[in-house]
Amino acid sequence: MSIHYPKPEKRQLLIESMHRFGKAMEGKKGLIMAHTTKDEDSNRLIGLAIWDSKENWLTARPAMIEAVKDDPFEEWELRPPEVYHLTKT
Repeated sequence: MSIHYPKPEKRQLLIESMHRFGKAMEGKKGLIMAHTTKDEDSNRLIGLAIWDSKENWLTARPAMIEAVKDDPFEEWELRPPEVYHLTKT
């Protein structure tokens, strides 16, 4: 899960980047679901991806990073995103 803080004028560019990141996940072994969402009460964008295992996520991760490697996040975001790697307890 990632929480992004886009600059208002860069919001759409960040959404498009998140969609490219999600598209790179499609068809990868172990992906259960992926969504780009927004919080209706703030300017935050939330990326949520659920995988069947950490191993499958790690295997797919290079393709996701490659999809957005040239995106200037430091120009698009007010601050670095919060990123969480959640597991069941």
